[in-house]
Amino acid sequence: MSVIRQNRATVSRAAVFAAALALTACAGYPVPPGLVSENAAPAAQAAPPLDPQQVTIAFEPFTGAPGNISDALSRRIGAEAVEQNLRLVRRVGAPSTYRVNGYLSASGDQSSTTLFYVFDVVDSNGARVHRIVGQESASGAAGDPWAGVDADTLDRAARRAVAELAAWLRR
Repeated sequence: MSVIRQNRATVSRAAVFAAALALTACAGYPVPPGLVSENAAPAAQAAPPLDPQQVTIAFEPFTGAPGNISDALSRRIGAEAVEQNLRLVRRVGAPSTYRVNGYLSASGDQSSTTLFYVFDVVDSNGARVHRIVGQESASGAAGDPWAGVDADTLDRAARRAVAELAAWLRR
């Protein structure tokens, strides 16, 4: 009986996530290319510049999350970038080697919440050169799934996303 309940919860989460993406598209927000279809051709992966210490990165405001979640995740990403020795550009519109567009969604019920994130790294021409995709689980919250996204969840998302970005830059 519990396997059936778990399968229903998984299907429900997937349906909520798909609905959130559809609503986001209807609202005029960009939907990350390739997120809906696994059959989409991967974006060309440009090699990062030879010296990762010279690369600058600007994170654009995140799409899909409430302001308090976006702000908290931005702070955690900034702190993690310092730990990973990445050079962030913090002024809006300032020149940078790469810009990162972030898309966030949350799905859940009373027993669990999942934070989904996609970060597209684009070059100065706006072409996607790398994509970071992940999800983090948290305890559940009744009503709004964003209420289940706590500080630990955001810390894990920031650590994993920045670690992947750093690894890509240093490859």
